[in-house]
Formats: sequence, C-alpha cells, structure tokens
Amino acid sequence: MKIITGKRKRAQKVVLYGTEGIGKTTFASQFPNPVFIDTEGSTDHLDVARTDKPTSWTMLIAYIKEFINMPGGYQTLVIDTIDWAEQLCVEHICAKHHKQGIEDFGYGTGYVYVREEMGRFLNLLDEVIAAGMHVVMTAHAQIRKFEQPDELGAYDRFELKLGKKTGSQTSPLIKEWADMVLFANYKNEIITTSDTKKKKATGGKRVMYASHSPAWDAKNRHGLPDMMPFDYTQIAHVIPTDVIGETLINELPQNQSEEVKTAVLEETGVITPMAPQNEHTEPPINKKEESQTEDIPIVETKIPKPLKDLMVKDSITLDQLQNVIVERGKYPAGTPFENYDPAFIQGWVIPNWEHIVKFVQAKEGK
Repeated sequence: MKIITGKRKRAQKVVLYGTEGIGKTTFASQFPNPVFIDTEGSTDHLDVARTDKPTSWTMLIAYIKEFINMPGGYQTLVIDTIDWAEQLCVEHICAKHHKQGIEDFGYGTGYVYVREEMGRFLNLLDEVIAAGMHVVMTAHAQIRKFEQPDELGAYDRFELKLGKKTGSQTSPLIKEWADMVLFANYKNEIITTSDTKKKKATGGKRVMYASHSPAWDAKNRHGLPDMMPFDYTQIAHVIPTDVIGETLINELPQNQSEEVKTAVLEETGVITPMAPQNEHTEPPINKKEESQTEDIPIVETKIPKPLKDLMVKDSITLDQLQNVIVERGKYPAGTPFENYDPAFIQGWVIPNWEHIVKFVQAKEGK
C-alpha cells in the first residue's frame, strides 16, 4: 500500500451549462489545446479541431476510446453538448431493448438503464482524465419547479437540461462526477419606471456562478468566487496546461533530472517536442485516410446513416458486415441488405459494433 500526501495536479472535469446562445462553446474552445466531439453541430463557426458528428451512441463511445489511446496531441476533450449526447444514449437503450421510447419500459426501468450506461460513459471519461486530458462537457439549462422536503412551497431554479422526467438520474450523476459545475447566465436588473411604475429588466451582463444557490446548481473545488464575469481567464489559473497521464507519472524515474523526464515523455508521445518557431505544426487527430474509405461500397445502398458512419470510421465493407451477420446466424446468406429489419440494425448491429469490428479484424488477420 502506497500513501500519497499533498495536492495532486491532474486533468480537470468541468461541466459548463447555461442559457442558449450565451457562448458556452466559445468558452470551451479556450481550454488548453481542445478537440471537440460536436453532437449538435455548434462548432461550425469556430476554428477548432473536431471529430465527425457522432450519429449513434456506439460511435460516440468509439471516439472516446480512441482519445484514451491517443499518444499526446490534444490536451482537452470537449463534449458539446452532453444533453444531445444523452439523447443518443436513450435511443441506444430503446433500440437495444426494442422499445419505442424510454417510457415504454415501465416502472422507471428505462431510466435505470440510462443511468447505468451513463455511469459506464463517465468511467471512460475518467480514463481520458488518467491519460492527461481535461474533459469539458457543455449543456443547456432548463428551469424546473423545485420543492425542498423541509420547506413549504415550491420555487423555480435552473438545472442541467438532462432528463425531462423526474425519474431521470443522469443529471445528479454528472454533477457528482465533475470537479467544477459552472452556470452561465445573463445578470439582469429589475427597475421600476418613474412614470408608469411598471417593472422592466435591463443590463444583461454575462456572468458565471461557481457556487450552489437555491436558484441554480454550481460547485467547484478550487475556492473560486461565487460569481465571476463569463470569461475563461477567471478560471485559467486552476486549469493546468502541463498535465501528464497518471500511469506514466508512476513510471518516471524520480531521481532523474527534468531534462531526462522530458525526453522520456517525448519518446512515449505524451508530450510533443517543441517545434521551431518558423514551422507551423498542428496536433494530429486520429482520422482514417480518405483512400481507405473510397472503396467502401456503401453509398448506393439503403444503409442508415448511423451505421454508415461506423462503417466508414472503421473501414468495414458491406460484404464484411454481411459475412458476420450470416456467420452469427442472424440472416441466411444472399439476403439483400434492404431486406434486413431496421429494428435488427438498430437493436443488434449498432450496439454490437465493437464486437463486429474485432471479429472482422481477427478473420482478416489484422
């Protein structure tokens, strides 16, 4: 057993939510060297690195696993937004259990399945943190009626826009996981006109809150002010820019000089060697070469886009996919893809995509 004392510098888990259009995506783009998993297409107006838009929960999980194994490069993984990602999760659960909607499960069982799947999702993000990347999740805000058990009456408060029913348990799970939950909003002032005595709102200054209030959820573990201007510079001092993965830290020779440690990190790919100032270098993103996907005969078939995106990402041809389906006894050989039941595609093929890829690779000797 090893006892560790003192503070530990590690990558941060940040949840940023707020009203629509306040600038959550722009704020997240100012974190150290970010790369976006854009679930709703909100980064098109920004000059940032991004993956293809995930069209299924399976594809989103596959992206995260690739960043876990990516040597160096980006320093922050941004999921923009987590409430849109939750919809992919709900669709995945419903397709897997052949349900039309989450309420079809009955007795709140569907919400339990979603909570369990989101728990596995957060465990994957913990592996991203351990690899030395910050994780930022943006979300929209919603106003919900809230009533405390020890108080009479209810009042409105801002919450994460996760789960539209009281049975949903996604929002508490994410808030507990995060190191920082920041709420961004417009600070309005209510004034009374002197002539008509009517009240009207004015101001509209953008601010963010880092501490809990009856009117919103927020927290932090860094002693940040309760209210700050909505500007990344307000939290930059608690977001380290030189985080190293936990596994490699434990393997570094503690009695070596900083130059030797830096050389080890560069050799392993955790940090990128400094490039000459007259050269322009961009961090690598783990994308397939176009030449690998040009020969995939999937354009003329009636393949759903979520499945087509997975096939392109992992370079799986239609013949390879159908061979797996035949060998698993799901459909007889020679069955046209158009005759496959859409529920079979959504409920078996996409949820089991990772196993299908491994099966194809093993058969091809890769």
